[in-house]
Amino acid sequence: MNEIPQQRKIIHVDMDAFYASVEQLDDPKLRGKPVAVGGGGKRGVVAAASYEARKFGVKSAMSGILAEKKCPHLIFVRPRFERYKEISFKIREIFYDYTDLVEPLSLDEAYLDVTENKKGNPSASLIAQEIRDRIFNELELRASAGISINKFIAKVASDINKPNGQKTINPEEVIPFLETLSVNKFYGVGKVTAAKMHNLGIFTGLDLKNKTEEELTQLFGKSGSFYYNIVRGIHNSKVKPNRIRKSIAAERTFFDNISSEIFMLEKLNKIAEELERRMIKSETKGKTITLKIKYSDFTQQTRSKTIQEFIQKKDEFMPIVKELLYQEKLKESVRLLGISFGNLDTEKKEPVWVQLKLDF
Repeated sequence: MNEIPQQRKIIHVDMDAFYASVEQLDDPKLRGKPVAVGGGGKRGVVAAASYEARKFGVKSAMSGILAEKKCPHLIFVRPRFERYKEISFKIREIFYDYTDLVEPLSLDEAYLDVTENKKGNPSASLIAQEIRDRIFNELELRASAGISINKFIAKVASDINKPNGQKTINPEEVIPFLETLSVNKFYGVGKVTAAKMHNLGIFTGLDLKNKTEEELTQLFGKSGSFYYNIVRGIHNSKVKPNRIRKSIAAERTFFDNISSEIFMLEKLNKIAEELERRMIKSETKGKTITLKIKYSDFTQQTRSKTIQEFIQKKDEFMPIVKELLYQEKLKESVRLLGISFGNLDTEKKEPVWVQLKLDF
């Protein structure tokens, strides 16, 4: 009987068709239609495909020419990586409400270690559900999640109920799950290694498990010990946070566009309350206040002001927000307003090196 391996509570969050979904979010005319991000022109390559496009066999890394053959009514849009980074930052802000142990893998996926978390919630599955709900309610985007005892199993699990689903592999389910898992789903098993394993009659985790560590080392060199352990659920790679928080923001997208500045001030008051809550919760103060305005034609404008002292309270920064709102006339009706703090007191200071005189 194998011991159950070391247990953490790890969530792998993976956004569903992230780039394409952001394009459909920002341009309602694209919703429900097959969309490819990138891939235009003779030599273009698809960076991402919406689920509507995937039904026709369009995939990322496919040439635009082949994608168009598979789906003649495919709509190609140019990638907007600055926009994807902006949304990715907001998603991570949600993650940080639950744990500081966040390891981003790319703009659209990350590991979270919620073994000990800011909500005091013992259920990683409920935390994952809450995070996915918040991403949808606050950003109108969908995410899938996998939950298990280590990063590897959580990542595999996040694929199982995609799109817009989640899967938990509980500690007692880990070994049976890994035994039935196809070897090409294991970490470190690429196409070449998978082909070699298939030639040796190794197709599943159980086949792999039936080999001794010595046999696996003879067949696969140093990787043999890794395969021996991973199929037994032993993968103790920690979630490695890499985070310097540069700004804290709160914003709202409105169901109906608004054009009255009085209504805008009303909305900004509510946004300011949320921002104050986030600033106090993170024990952070800032010097630069930015008002973000997105118009009904999807153009965006930011207005900023930097002051001398660090502040965090609504009654301190709201007069500045009001000043920024009235700074110039609004050109269109508004679909989104946001307030952010930059120039935070948490930013790392560069060390100052001083040459000391030494007496010999």
